[in-house]
Amino acid sequence: MTVKRRFVAYYRVSTRKQGQSGLGLDAQRAAVANHLGDGLANVIAEFTEVESGRRNDRPALDEALTAARLHRAALVVAKVDRLTRSVGFLERLLEAGVDVRFADLPAIEGPTGRFMLQQMAAVAELEAGLISARTKAALAAAKARGQRLGGYRKGSLSSDTQARGRAEQSRLADRRAADLAPLLKKLRAKGVTSPTEVARALTAQGIPTARGGVKWSAPQVTLIEARLARIS
Repeated sequence: MTVKRRFVAYYRVSTRKQGQSGLGLDAQRAAVANHLGDGLANVIAEFTEVESGRRNDRPALDEALTAARLHRAALVVAKVDRLTRSVGFLERLLEAGVDVRFADLPAIEGPTGRFMLQQMAAVAELEAGLISARTKAALAAAKARGQRLGGYRKGSLSSDTQARGRAEQSRLADRRAADLAPLLKKLRAKGVTSPTEVARALTAQGIPTARGGVKWSAPQVTLIEARLARIS
């Protein structure tokens, strides 16, 4: 069975009058639908922002990014100028940990796409992406030649490197817990309180686990709740 790719759609109109009338939204929806019209895309949520493009405080965009992370989905936008002309904001968007697609830039994926989004303001980001792509290609080629990958290689990471790795893992885990917090609050309001019940509800709603699994367990829920209690 072919698994459909998940997307969260984000639309923006510049004025409240435009938002109420729907002016411009139909064109954006059509552009997104045309971009994703291969039958293998599933738009699981839509968010519409009504405010100036010069502002960086976009609550609907924040909700869209949270939903995208929660469902392990990509964010899709009709036009790149529907976000902002601010390079700083685009960098913040990239740091959100969400794959972003633009209907008017079909080749926005990967290192080159990230470079385009940052508008030449962060060449280092492009280099990091290209290095990663070359490394993956080299590993794939080595594997194809039968070379053994992974395992102990008579070397070790420095304590500082290990500490930074643990800190990054903790940061990502905290962000994942924060993304889940509103949903857990809604479940509790409905009387779904035990870890087992919450696990069943998350599984039923198709929320991926931290490792991308499709089925939650009570211990996983307990760990999330413990982390939320610690960071709150």
